[in-house]
Amino acid sequence: MEKLVEFLAKSLVENPDAVEVSQRSYRDRVVVRLVVDPEDTGRVIGKGGRVANAIRTVMRVAASNDGRDATLKIL
Repeated sequence: MEKLVEFLAKSLVENPDAVEVSQRSYRDRVVVRLVVDPEDTGRVIGKGGRVANAIRTVMRVAASNDGRDATLKIL
């Protein structure tokens, strides 16, 4: 999950070296924390949150294949 979010975020931003992704697992939930350069935050969130929702959807599908639930936090 962590590698998936990192790949997607680095594809979107102008400063891919500033992308930091961490993951915490609980019983049946995965929480992925994404930190990007402040100038790239808008690119990752997108207009009306469309890009962020698309990333969350991809994460949910990948997590459901493992029988888990996924949450994305963008900081």
